[in-house]
Amino acid sequence: MTKPRDFDSLKQMVASGDIDTVLVCFVDMQGRLVGKRFHAVNFVETSFKETHCCNYLLATDLEMATPPGYASTSWEKGYGDYIMAPDLSTIRPVPWLEGTAMVLCDILDHHTHEPVIHAPRAILKKQIARLAALGFEAKMATELEFFLFEKTMDEIRKGGFSNLEPISGYNEDYSILQTTKEESILRPIRNHLFAAGLPIENSKGEAEAGQEELNIRYAPALDCADYHSIAKHAIKEISWQQGHAVTFLPKWHKDRVGSSSHVHQSLWVGDEPAFLDASRPHGMSELMEHYMAGLIKYAPDYTYFLAPYVNSYKRFAKGTFAPTKTVWSVDNRTAGFRLCAEGTKGIRVECRIGGSDLNPYLAQAAMLAAGIKGIEDGLALAPATTGDVYEDAKATDIPQNLRSATEALRGSSFLRAALGDDVVDHYTRAAEWEQEEFDRAVTDWEIARGFERA
Repeated sequence: MTKPRDFDSLKQMVASGDIDTVLVCFVDMQGRLVGKRFHAVNFVETSFKETHCCNYLLATDLEMATPPGYASTSWEKGYGDYIMAPDLSTIRPVPWLEGTAMVLCDILDHHTHEPVIHAPRAILKKQIARLAALGFEAKMATELEFFLFEKTMDEIRKGGFSNLEPISGYNEDYSILQTTKEESILRPIRNHLFAAGLPIENSKGEAEAGQEELNIRYAPALDCADYHSIAKHAIKEISWQQGHAVTFLPKWHKDRVGSSSHVHQSLWVGDEPAFLDASRPHGMSELMEHYMAGLIKYAPDYTYFLAPYVNSYKRFAKGTFAPTKTVWSVDNRTAGFRLCAEGTKGIRVECRIGGSDLNPYLAQAAMLAAGIKGIEDGLALAPATTGDVYEDAKATDIPQNLRSATEALRGSSFLRAALGDDVVDHYTRAAEWEQEEFDRAVTDWEIARGFERA
């Protein structure tokens, strides 16, 4: 059966009855797909132009609460509407759902029809445009790590999220035997996403029991973020269809390793890699050195966009392959930034700081902004660090908790210049609220530790 890849083919499939539902989605602050299910006939006749949503959808937390303190919307302002404007170039099938297609939207102001500046897709588009003005295109790839569990999410929730059992009983890093046992889940994930137009490369077992990784081929930055969000959504839905729970929580158990989302990035001019200069050390062009110097210098400023929740910081620990220092090294997984494919056309920098809970649009936008700043200022790149970076006392630490990352974000003149005060203030408020909610909580650890002995 022909798959809808553009608006004309979608109209044909709606007319033939092959497609009856269109998911009209956008990405919220947390990186989730939200939106509406349209009858396909209505979408192709009228709603392909626009639809509407409440503007609180870009001012909520994970629980969909409506925290106070946002300048963009509030109870006092009445929570009005945004326009969801479908980007028809993102039309794709949703093969794991019968008769369904999907389109992603940009978010516009209801009154001015201008882009809403704190919408994640708009934030990334702004940095892509800045880079284009310098003559470059960014290509990126993200790695999605997650855990699969024996039970369904409903069973786990009803059991109070206790006694969680991963789908496997041992570290399955690169294991073919164990991942064969999980092919009833991973095979449809790979195949459905490939059929949806995502350039899926592979899946593999990761370095813990029940931990998986999905890799998607590098692509232009906006496509990469779109692919990441769609894939993360699909992994949750397909795992649910197969009777298993999945989590992208970076650290779900104190004794288990965390889940990351490494981001690979390079700049190009047409088909030529702007990061490659075979005549220089490691094959790194001067441009690449400036870009990486910006990434490293401003990493504390943008760490919030790589680690947006209290739990995110539980992942950073020595000896876990999760970095603790903002330095670079050559093919060394203990550093926050790793030079990959040195001296080849595929030369790139991998940021290893981000967790599996990051919003790819925000993370990529912040890193592009840092790289651009490095290029504009001609920043010098320090020599590569060698050995066990965890033990490098001279290296700058990644912010160790959400409070530190929030203050770095709030005080970042670089991010305020690159993203805008309104954007920085908006996400600073999101960070504050996350911390406030945690500070109000009483954890199982506190009760078990002090119930009798305090």
